[in-house]
Amino acid sequence: MAHKDKVLVANGQGFWGDSLLGPIRLCREGPIDYLTLDYLAEVTMSILQKQFLRDPKVGFATDFVRMIERTAPELVGKGIKVVANAGGVNPMACKDATIAALRSRGFGGVKVAVVEGDNIYGQLDELLAAGEQLKNMDSGAPLASVRARVSSANVYLGAFPTAEALDRGAQIVITGRGTDPGLVLGPLIHEFGWKRDEYDKLAAGTIAGHIVECGAQCTGGNYVDWRAVENMALIGYPIVEAAPDGTFVVTKHAGTGGLVTPRSILHQLVYEMGDPRNYIGPDCTADFTSIRMEQVGPDRVRCSGARGGAPTPTYKVSISYQDGWKALGQLTISGPDALDKAKLCAEIVWRRLAYDGVTFSDDQKLVEFVGANVCHAGIDVPHASDPSEVVLRIGVKGADKAKIDRFGYELVPLVTSGPPGVTGFAGGRPHATEIIGFWPALMKKDRVATKVSLFES
Repeated sequence: MAHKDKVLVANGQGFWGDSLLGPIRLCREGPIDYLTLDYLAEVTMSILQKQFLRDPKVGFATDFVRMIERTAPELVGKGIKVVANAGGVNPMACKDATIAALRSRGFGGVKVAVVEGDNIYGQLDELLAAGEQLKNMDSGAPLASVRARVSSANVYLGAFPTAEALDRGAQIVITGRGTDPGLVLGPLIHEFGWKRDEYDKLAAGTIAGHIVECGAQCTGGNYVDWRAVENMALIGYPIVEAAPDGTFVVTKHAGTGGLVTPRSILHQLVYEMGDPRNYIGPDCTADFTSIRMEQVGPDRVRCSGARGGAPTPTYKVSISYQDGWKALGQLTISGPDALDKAKLCAEIVWRRLAYDGVTFSDDQKLVEFVGANVCHAGIDVPHASDPSEVVLRIGVKGADKAKIDRFGYELVPLVTSGPPGVTGFAGGRPHATEIIGFWPALMKKDRVATKVSLFES
């Protein structure tokens, strides 16, 4: 097939909870070829798995379906292709809901692909029996030590299955867990015909995907020089203008807020970075220090020089497990001596619990005084020595759910049996909630089989 000389890949969702206006505005405010959407985080997978076990019709990012409903006229009318990891642990149900949303807006004939193979939750015992220990990458402990408490297990798939779905004519591609940069890399592999051993090009696509994976965080969001960011209310979401040789320009729609400079991109480039010379992905390794950035116009930064290498023989696996219980509550303490009164409130809680036979070790307790430099603890920055109000955040964690719940009973009573100026209790007492532990592991790639299925609205 003939390949384009330029492809516009935009990212309108940095996480599940990002602004719905991101993808809507990207579709409306200028030209794009692809709209990518990143919904998944490690803890999200566990939540979705629990939903799926209760109801086989859920377990995916429902915000994606609402987005399709809102943007369907633009997506179909402009021929914009969509790549999203909204499938969570139930991509087929996400596909069904997406097709229903398209049909409800009168759009038939839209091809929707599903990529499967990342979800290995149901295969864990088989994998362990076959010799995969799925050791914790941090502690070295075998998965068997927490097997009974595992709540989800997903492989970070690469970008080639997405490219396959696009090769087969899909306009919308729904995946489960994959790498965040793979959302952008997949379309580039499809459009430019990049091969599995073209590591420099794959590294370029990986770096481009990494730059835009957090949405507006590379176009002025969460930026240290925030006063220089104009019209943050309507900040422009990022667009990668990619070429077949692996060079690309990071930009945004004209007239939108925010800014695109080498500094704003570098701010995102170092996000979640291990070894910058050896960023490991399932399709290649990438040397992030090889990239060269040049401002080539207003809100246009050209990136070139990416260098990559062969991928490892393993996939990273994201496993979550039940790791105890926690409860966290907060009260606002106001008036003179607010900080001292807040400290007294915390002491009262621990002493009353101890009187009733409930104690927690120091590593099971959390006490923070928001407004008294808690966000910069240990860093010498100016702060008020006697704030007129502080927020007491106090919490506990542990394996005993009943004990955690007992803690929650002692916060609200401070309103009438503690120092003066205590308020902000309208939320009621905190209750025990699950702690989701993260278990990173590796497994051999040949034990994972991917599958691409194509459907039509």
